[in-house]
Amino acid sequence: MRNECWGVILAAGQGRRMAEATGGEAKQFLPYRGAPLWWSSARAMAASPLVHGLVFVFPADRLEQARLEALALDRKDSCGVPFRFAEGGDRRQDSVRHALAALPDSCEITLIHDGARPFLRTALVTKLAEALRESRAAGVIPGVAVTDTVKETDPSGFVLRTPARDALRAVQTPQAFRLSELRDAHARADAEGWNVTDDASLMERCGRPVLVIEGDRDNVKITNPQDLALLAERRSPLPCCGYGYDVHAYGGNRPLTLGGVEIGGDYLIRAHSDGDVLLHALMDAILGCFAGGDIGRLFPDDDPAFDNISSSVLLDRVMTKAAEAGTRLTHVDLTVIAQKPKLSPHADAIRRNVARLLDLPLDHVAFKATTEEKLGFTGELKGIKAVALVSALR
Repeated sequence: MRNECWGVILAAGQGRRMAEATGGEAKQFLPYRGAPLWWSSARAMAASPLVHGLVFVFPADRLEQARLEALALDRKDSCGVPFRFAEGGDRRQDSVRHALAALPDSCEITLIHDGARPFLRTALVTKLAEALRESRAAGVIPGVAVTDTVKETDPSGFVLRTPARDALRAVQTPQAFRLSELRDAHARADAEGWNVTDDASLMERCGRPVLVIEGDRDNVKITNPQDLALLAERRSPLPCCGYGYDVHAYGGNRPLTLGGVEIGGDYLIRAHSDGDVLLHALMDAILGCFAGGDIGRLFPDDDPAFDNISSSVLLDRVMTKAAEAGTRLTHVDLTVIAQKPKLSPHADAIRRNVARLLDLPLDHVAFKATTEEKLGFTGELKGIKAVALVSALR
């Protein structure tokens, strides 16, 4: 397929300016949301419908290790586009040149992005690619208005002039280019020994037009030790929720148990496990908070290992998975729907036991019981059902 657009993630820097603050680790390899910093940029880039693939550029001494890590991350949570890899060079422009050589023949547009800009939004990627296709420019780059007055000084620090602030832009990445023109510019720079700080500067030096469009102020680069505070701030857990629903039929041989509390009585449950419909709905809701599947897949009803097993035991396993996924429950809201038996005498015991099982304060566990006014299968005393809504931070 011709006319493809590929992204380039530059992650080959040595990070010398931040070595002391990071313990010697290059900034693009710092952990961020369960993966290296460069992975956030890759996911944002790949999420654009206009991006067909990615080239990662890593330091020569970490290329194989980082390549395997990228492939492992993609297996866990796929970006949905193919990857290629290139070895970094001594300078940023050398790394870009190596990446351009790795791009496929089908690529006509490329977006060059610094792997240390982890807050990239997909909307900006798409906007840049569209702007390049619609313009006559050789490149399109994002920029934001400069808010401080800028002074140009001589080597001694004396002011030479004050540029008009309204004409200045602070430039970001990704930067979008027509691949053939960018390759020609890099070949000329290599032949003539140029040193440039970004690809837009290279195109300008070649006399090619570069268009600046509105960037994103949040698209900052991790450059100095104080920028590490931004990573800590963005690592703050995000709220999430999960919904669970379960049904069990009456007429079995399991005593009715709800929320780990044995209710007893004449209504026996048909189930493979102990048939605790409330804990089953609760487990599915917890799993929903971190996209962990459902209890049917985790605890199949044809597996003898789960025959008559306590749902409290299964809930403990689900809570372990939630913790491993970085999910912390904050509130649960539970409802049981049954015509009979009457559950109000058991409501307090159910609520307290669920709070104990989840290690939540009692006032963060809500429990209600209701009927369907003799309608449906619960109204006909054929069974019982439960719903659960779980709030969490992840």
